[in-house]
Amino acid sequence: MKYETVHGVSIPKLGFGTWKLGGDSYPDPNLDSVSLTAVRTALEVGYTHIDTAEGYAAGHAEELVGRAVRETNPKRENLFITTKVSPEHLQYEQVLKSCENSLRRLNMDYIDLYLIHWPRVGMKLEETFRALNRLVQNGTVRHLGVSNFNLKLLKQAQSFSETPILTDQVPYNLPDRSYVKNGVLEYCQQNDILLTAYSPVNKTLRAIADAHSVTPYQIALAWLVAQPRVITIPMSLNVQHIKENFEAENIELTEEEFKRLSELW
Repeated sequence: MKYETVHGVSIPKLGFGTWKLGGDSYPDPNLDSVSLTAVRTALEVGYTHIDTAEGYAAGHAEELVGRAVRETNPKRENLFITTKVSPEHLQYEQVLKSCENSLRRLNMDYIDLYLIHWPRVGMKLEETFRALNRLVQNGTVRHLGVSNFNLKLLKQAQSFSETPILTDQVPYNLPDRSYVKNGVLEYCQQNDILLTAYSPVNKTLRAIADAHSVTPYQIALAWLVAQPRVITIPMSLNVQHIKENFEAENIELTEEEFKRLSELW
């Protein structure tokens, strides 16, 4: 498995995302079986970084992650669990309560990486980080990060955090370079901050995929994994796709292929 190491923390370049796990904005019990199978499969094939959020299926995704972990029973210290506080819960006491609820749903004693899921207009970022810093101080959370923050907000988060910001989780893939154009990717690469790419896959990569006898999805992931300070969290409920995604980090793109992909859009 390939890793990125920042501030003494090693994180797999390929993690398992859980958006749509167990529902959309609200829980859908009809998806429980396939969702549990997906997480169990991810753990069994070797994923150790699992990314979830209190906002995924109104917390039900966290419950399913916790259940799958209990059923597969990996060592907790071998896992890296990321979850997120929702933008409507950014006041001091709300942050503390959200973290407490996430831990209960996950059935875990600590969270490896806790993110602000989305910035909110009018949010008091200093107050939010006062709560986040307290969570780190008491050991409930190991590391802090943000999600969907532009460069200005990312720098503000750094100024309020008492520990290094580990990541900014943003949409980044072959057709979506908005966080390249706004300077976030370059800033992260120059300042030991991971850019975690979500929604990483698109379907326009057939020629290079055929040359490697793999799928276009795997090529899109390989392109992300090949970049310094970039990790990614693809999500799938399909068992075969979960396995293929995990194998994508072993694909070695040539310099010419990487350049061709980078110039597609």
